[in-house]
Amino acid sequence: MTPSASDPAASAGSLPQSWRPPVESLLEPGEAVLAWFQTDLDADLRFRQSVVVLTDRRLLGTDPGGVEDRKPDRSIARHDGAVTRTEQWYAWRIAADQRLLLSDQTGAGTLELMGPERRLAFWRFTSARSSSGGAIVRKFESLRQRDPEAIVAPVGGGVCPNCGRRLAADETECPSCAPAAAPPAAKSLLALIPFARPRSGMILLGLGLTMASTAVSLLPPLLTIPLLNNVLIPHHAGQPLDYRLVAWYLAGMAGANLLAWLLAWARTYVLAHVSEQVAADLRNRTYTHLQRLSLEFFGGRRTGDLISRVGSDSDRLCNFLSVSLVDFIADVFMFIMTSIVLLSIDPVLAIVVLLPLPLIAWLIQNVRFRLRHGFSQGYAAWGEMISVLADTIPGVRVVKAFAQEQREIDRFRTRNEHVRVVNNRVNRVWSFFEPTITLFTELGLLVVWLCGAWRIGHDSISVGVLVAFVAYISRFYGRLQSMSRMVVSTQRAAASAHRIFEILDRVPSVPEPARPVTPGRLRGEIELCDIWFRYGTRTVIKGIDLKVQPGEMIGLVGPSGSGKSTLINLVCRFYDVAQGAILADGVDIRSFPVSEFRQNIGIVLQDPFLFFGTIAENIAYGRPDASREEIVAAARAAHAHEFILKLSDGYDSLVGERGQSLSGGERQRISIARALLIDPRILILDEATSSVDTETEWLIQQALENLIRGRTTIAIAHRLSTLRRADRLVVMENGQVSEIGSHDELLAKSGTYTRLYRAQLQSAAEEDVAPAVPEVAKVAVVD
Repeated sequence: MTPSASDPAASAGSLPQSWRPPVESLLEPGEAVLAWFQTDLDADLRFRQSVVVLTDRRLLGTDPGGVEDRKPDRSIARHDGAVTRTEQWYAWRIAADQRLLLSDQTGAGTLELMGPERRLAFWRFTSARSSSGGAIVRKFESLRQRDPEAIVAPVGGGVCPNCGRRLAADETECPSCAPAAAPPAAKSLLALIPFARPRSGMILLGLGLTMASTAVSLLPPLLTIPLLNNVLIPHHAGQPLDYRLVAWYLAGMAGANLLAWLLAWARTYVLAHVSEQVAADLRNRTYTHLQRLSLEFFGGRRTGDLISRVGSDSDRLCNFLSVSLVDFIADVFMFIMTSIVLLSIDPVLAIVVLLPLPLIAWLIQNVRFRLRHGFSQGYAAWGEMISVLADTIPGVRVVKAFAQEQREIDRFRTRNEHVRVVNNRVNRVWSFFEPTITLFTELGLLVVWLCGAWRIGHDSISVGVLVAFVAYISRFYGRLQSMSRMVVSTQRAAASAHRIFEILDRVPSVPEPARPVTPGRLRGEIELCDIWFRYGTRTVIKGIDLKVQPGEMIGLVGPSGSGKSTLINLVCRFYDVAQGAILADGVDIRSFPVSEFRQNIGIVLQDPFLFFGTIAENIAYGRPDASREEIVAAARAAHAHEFILKLSDGYDSLVGERGQSLSGGERQRISIARALLIDPRILILDEATSSVDTETEWLIQQALENLIRGRTTIAIAHRLSTLRRADRLVVMENGQVSEIGSHDELLAKSGTYTRLYRAQLQSAAEEDVAPAVPEVAKVAVVD
């Protein structure tokens, strides 16, 4: 019998059969296996079997993430039944400064081997295996002779004590108030290289133009040397002025300036064009990645902060790439070429020119860290301020209904003040930095004049050389000041890049299958096989088994918090089960590509969301290629056609943001038409009639009858009349199925359903309204 993954092993013999030979071949003489942990996801959250083995000397593991900088220690073939796989094995000697950490988020967990300065490796696994990882972590800690409970992962959430911001579930400190211990490094900008690589040809062209324009712009000061020494100074000494030479020198200067301008224009255009393309690709990539992230990610994030990252942060990067970086490249070339020219003219005077550089470099190094952290805090504070707008503008009706305008004004003012305070800390640093650079360069210029006058007095250089030096120095120090401003631009961009790549580095907790199975058009059979699920450490679904036949309608009832909405989220694969499986037509839904599986599902929510646009565009949201005839047919079936025609522009009427120009019942019928148009095999109804009046409910019920016909339907309702056509009612309580049956069968059991039924009868009687629930019984008798 194969032991479970949670069994701490005393030898390699307790490992699963297929893993024993590879592990035994890796063990050193006298080395003993203490524990092992089998994972089921790879670093990209695709399903793949791996194993982590702890011995009394080392940690061994197959195919970890985070090891791109090292080669595997061994490649060993493993025979798993009829399949042979080659596994890449890595090994780490256990040291006192290492940690083995286990973290679990909704749907997926991570086992991380941490070194003193960085993460050495990690393995991912589904939540079903989370409880099995504790043994190997405890054994690892005992090897280090420490209390295994001394190392506890930080717990996120709560409220920032400084600014009052509510922290996300995975945040342990406020990003806009965090201490300056580990701000994002400027190397975050190196992550932009893959975005620039496809345009390397244009970049090389831009660099070539930069070198050419810089070289040409250095010619005019060089021509001043012969103009002074050979023409103007001799004329001052009494020789006749050679106007022909003057004209040639001035024409050369004018031509060089004109050519330098032309090349600089071409350079700026080419590099700015490339930069805009890179920034656009980055925005597209970020938004695309956001769309592919799981609901878990959005549950812990503020909308305004995400908008700020995609919008403001990407715009800062665009400005950095298209303006600051282009100027910086030109400045570097000018700096290098000017230094070469100065050294070739007079090495002694050139060394004097370069004297301020060590002081400037020292100042930049000391200021850089403080600027980077300050900008990072400032952007986080800005995101919080935008989040207030994202909350209050869509919810302005609620704000006004409760007369909370002043409260929201105060909340915005507090966030805005926090932005001002954080930015002022940066301004104090920057206001000192730039004038100090200017002071150093001005002092350098005075030293050059002093040294130059002394060397002219000793006939070491000519007046023309000194004048040329001064002309070059103005360019040299001017570019040096411009390059110093690049420090600020770089730190701004680095902070923005870090915030964007925080999104891009997140992997969905609902992984795509490694070997996908195409679902095609499903029949609609759904089977829940002993499924479990938890949010963090709270288990909300506990061992549910349920089979739904194709075309069957199941009604989910139960008190609030019983797990009904979580169950349909699992069926839609918005989250993955922690244990067990959900089958569609007999196939685990985790084997289907997520988007292809969801194309078989239609959802009608309690609060339907409509996008800004026309009614026709909203109905056709799931099928943008639908014809107008198909859209009208779906609206007729949803009993929406009549009210749509009464609008000023019919199907081309704008619904306003979130459909605010329509009533709740009208939005719901548009939502039903939207679901009808995609012709789903599986239909999810989540409190579809809970927020409407009786007349509107009747219209929606008529529309729903058209919608559910011939489709597998799972419906949630507190108002039991909504479920009058359900084939079976499933009663949930505390994350478990407590009762299953028809209305009459459940009443006969005198259980949870009976209690809910009587509560609705009593509520209806108190309101002096005919109770809705008896309709369930009446329909049952008629059927």
